[in-house]
Amino acid sequence: MKKRFTDKIIRALFSAEKPLNPNDIAKATGAKKTTELKPALNDLSRKGFINQSKGGWRLAGKDFFKGEVMRVFKAHGFIKNHESGEEFFVPGKKLIGSVPGDIVIARVTNRDRGENMSAGAEVVLVEEQSQRVLTGMIVSESGRLCILPDSFSGDAIIINSYSGFKPREGDKVSFSLRERGERHSEHTADITSIYGNASSARVCVSAYIDEKNIPVEFSKEAKDSAKTIADGGISESEIASRLDLRDEIIFTIDSADTKDIDDAISVEKTKTGYKLGVHIADVSHYVRKNSPLDLSALERGTSVYIADLVVPMLPKELSNGICSLNPKAERLAFSCLMELSNSGEITAFQFAKTVIKSRLQGVYSEINEILAGNGNVGAESISARYAEVADRLPLMQELAQKLKQNRKDRGAPFIETSETKIICDTDGKCVDVEKREGGVSENIIEEFMLAANNCAAKTAMDAGGSEASGFPFVYRIHEPPTVEKLEALKETLAVIGAEYTLKGRGASDLAGIIEKARGTEKAGVINTLVLRAMMKAKYSDEPLGHFGLVMKEYAHFTSPIRRYPDLIIHRILSDFVTNNDKAGVKKRFGKFVHEAGIKSSHAELRAVNAERDCEKFFMAEYMQERVGEEFDGIISGVTQTGFFVMLANTVEGRVSGESLGVCAADDNISLTEQLSGRRYALGDKVRVRCENANVAFGMIDFVVI
Repeated sequence: MKKRFTDKIIRALFSAEKPLNPNDIAKATGAKKTTELKPALNDLSRKGFINQSKGGWRLAGKDFFKGEVMRVFKAHGFIKNHESGEEFFVPGKKLIGSVPGDIVIARVTNRDRGENMSAGAEVVLVEEQSQRVLTGMIVSESGRLCILPDSFSGDAIIINSYSGFKPREGDKVSFSLRERGERHSEHTADITSIYGNASSARVCVSAYIDEKNIPVEFSKEAKDSAKTIADGGISESEIASRLDLRDEIIFTIDSADTKDIDDAISVEKTKTGYKLGVHIADVSHYVRKNSPLDLSALERGTSVYIADLVVPMLPKELSNGICSLNPKAERLAFSCLMELSNSGEITAFQFAKTVIKSRLQGVYSEINEILAGNGNVGAESISARYAEVADRLPLMQELAQKLKQNRKDRGAPFIETSETKIICDTDGKCVDVEKREGGVSENIIEEFMLAANNCAAKTAMDAGGSEASGFPFVYRIHEPPTVEKLEALKETLAVIGAEYTLKGRGASDLAGIIEKARGTEKAGVINTLVLRAMMKAKYSDEPLGHFGLVMKEYAHFTSPIRRYPDLIIHRILSDFVTNNDKAGVKKRFGKFVHEAGIKSSHAELRAVNAERDCEKFFMAEYMQERVGEEFDGIISGVTQTGFFVMLANTVEGRVSGESLGVCAADDNISLTEQLSGRRYALGDKVRVRCENANVAFGMIDFVVI
């Protein structure tokens, strides 16, 4: 009887604007008599959730909130407050069995958990149970098959119904919760599908995509629309209405396996400097606001790239077809046409609707060979394929170097991160892991895209975008790091013996740290530490500037095939370029840009997490064949219970504290073996042996040798 009314009482008091007397509560909860409520009221009062005053019963304090369970681990979880967006740490037993996606009523328990730590909270009740797909691995416990969930609990849960499926131990499955207990281990489950054996990274990725609710299939309306657009081609009337650049030397540069080509470039020398053209696929011409394609793109927010898999933002008829700037094909583009001085400063620019015809599909690695003077090496001359644009390549390099130097002169930090390239065979199995190396041509394209993005934001801000009555836009912002994060960085750098000068919060201070570390053994770790000290870039309708680039004006314009914010910006700039009507732009886009910025930031985070998490499945799959082998690596992270080691190819594994014996941790910077006195600190070189690789959990275990 007590349990029957406790949740109803909390709901009633949470929604009430004033204290409720027993009669009010009885009416709200469906109790026939107020005496039925007494056990529940006493229990909630004893727990400190409610208290009684002259006006009646009320929630104890003002720290109750409604939120969503975001992530759950073995011993804790996190809840996001719906109203404020703040995240709260919740100990495992205080989750009362809630799972990711559940909507809960919770209360704050501790706001003083130290620097860089979320405030504490506890779940009071589960208001709405999640309908998300849940996944896990079949395990055997005492001879009985159970499910070990991927996204919550370290305890296996009982299978209530197999639904006709015949899973084996080690299979990855999806399931729904049949019955819920107040602990995760008390839940029971019904199997809803089987993906395959969890020793396959590809199987684990499929389950991950489903559980994280990453949209894969397009609606019939969206697919039909994409096919109609692709089959329709480009009309002569549309070409006639645009600036015709088909005779210009325009070409693309991408990775060899790229199929969705957003951007093309053109460059020429002038008497006063350079002309630079950045020509972007005119996706907004095809994907109209509130169309099935647009609604689908908004839901996805971005394309997701996992090893050799792509979950695209747009159907392939657009992303790989009519919108992709394929070589020798007429394509509609939205071009940023810039004039630059001899020193690489932008002196004038304009945006124009254009039609282009790319001369060729350049490849980063091949152009890097040409620029390095190796273009004629081999049976087939690389240079011959680029003969039509040969004179533009050194000019591009010359201009990009000046743009990069200007960025350095502004004090922008050049952070080098270790990106991973996963190589799979025809069956989708990971056969190699490499560190992705950026070359000269990659830097050239980066600098040219930054210039166009800067011009896009300038257009909006010069038209009054920084004013409340001005030009609505979606900016890419990057705020300065907090004082607390910089203090933590200073302490860590001092402990690991790194040279640094950090006087203020300017980008040049961080740039100086990176430059001092360049070429040293600890450069990689120091780059990572500086990156972690910085705030995360995000989308906003407020032009707050970009700290890392040291730009007041910055937006994402150059990838509308795979990023929704770029598509929005194309739509807004197209409207402005066509009509030159600032008031009209505000009316048509004013309300939408704020919502789109928030959704796009969430989608970006979801994609980044997916790409990072799924890489671990493939790394573990690769290392399964190398258990017992020895490797040299660098300590890339330290926790209270061990440390992480990154190998030269970016594979990362964990060394547990148990394998080292009794250890003392020094604030996530170093560990010391108490018996031997050996110290392990961030950035130290170590030699390790691979002991285990678990694909299902994306975990690799090393031991120090």
